[in-house]
Amino acid sequence: MKITIGSTNKGKIEAVRRACREYPLLTQAELINIDIISDVNNQPIGLEEIITGAKNRAKKAAVSSGADLGIGLESGIFKVPHTKSEYMDTTACAIYDGKTFHLRLSACFEYPKKMIKEMLSQGKEIADIALEMGFAKERSFREGQGMVGILTKSRITRVDYSYQAVQMALIHLENPEHY
Repeated sequence: MKITIGSTNKGKIEAVRRACREYPLLTQAELINIDIISDVNNQPIGLEEIITGAKNRAKKAAVSSGADLGIGLESGIFKVPHTKSEYMDTTACAIYDGKTFHLRLSACFEYPKKMIKEMLSQGKEIADIALEMGFAKERSFREGQGMVGILTKSRITRVDYSYQAVQMALIHLENPEHY
């Protein structure tokens, strides 16, 4: 089986590798990754945009490489009532098998209010704001620790967070009789 990941982000690639090592259907899979444009904003806002980005990455990855499965991961923020900043971040994972999308989300977390305010007013990516505000020192933090790692003191990293989304999407493949 050939699986193509629609990203060159090291954290996303590691999340998929980790998931494939744990799922019997995928342990022998050949994994490749390619740079895919998601066709959504660099900082997606709203579940529709987050999910569309993941689906675009997954389908383009499968089709362009002739893979059995294409996997797309896309993170972004969406409105959540009663939160301090009015937004939470999630990662969507879409797996495309040539006919059907298998879609799930990771857990969610909230950025500090001042980061959300800056992102919405300036239209910048959260990683750029994290650097400007001193939360992170190098742009590469987004491929490993991520803001979730900074906020959880490394108890949950961006890789872990992306891995959750992949695990959830794999529910469909492991249990096709239910879907």
